[in-house]
Amino acid sequence: MWHRPTKDRWYWRGHWINRIRGSVFIYPHGYGYRHWVVGDRIPALFLATQYFYDDVAPLGLQPPPPGYRWVRYGPDLLLVNVGTGYVEDIAYGVFY
Repeated sequence: MWHRPTKDRWYWRGHWINRIRGSVFIYPHGYGYRHWVVGDRIPALFLATQYFYDDVAPLGLQPPPPGYRWVRYGPDLLLVNVGTGYVEDIAYGVFY
């Protein structure tokens, strides 16, 4: 069941978590918001340090396992296998 995030919080894995104000996300030329799903493969362009998001503890997220990174894509965080680019998990609406 998907719950629409509010200004103050977002719903992930059965509980509400506080949302945070993030810096303005600048999409690369030719890209805009996309609603990713688990199993999608993100373009290699997004497997770069400027898209990695490491400060996940304040959000209530676990650090990624070896070989994975949390990748910011607009307001969302994608847990991505950096070797394959496949999305393994998603936290929608983290940033406002």
